[in-house]
Amino acid sequence: MQRWVYLGLGWLMIGLGLIGIVLPGLPTTVFIILAAFFFARSSPALHAKLLAHRRFGPVLRDWEARGAIPRRAKAWAVGSMAAILMLSLVLGLPAWVIGVQVVGMGAGAAYILTRPD
Repeated sequence: MQRWVYLGLGWLMIGLGLIGIVLPGLPTTVFIILAAFFFARSSPALHAKLLAHRRFGPVLRDWEARGAIPRRAKAWAVGSMAAILMLSLVLGLPAWVIGVQVVGMGAGAAYILTRPD
């Protein structure tokens, strides 16, 4: 049963990652890393296929080997967070929403920026 749950979560992460390619503010890389995590526990063949992917494979292999995030991905992630925060300010969202965003995105940005390149 656990294998099927992990397999379903892996496919869900792939779907969210694909949506993130076209939807600003939704991170693709994080979802693909999570998909690799779930596939590693449910389907060695799908995990291997992700690791062999021409676009995502190198990023996943670096993540699995050293916890590394490419500098370009870091810049996009932190830049997207800043853009969403600026949009929230421009739209005049309530202060508590801005506060939650600052705390959440600040923690996410700190984590991303402390990973090796």
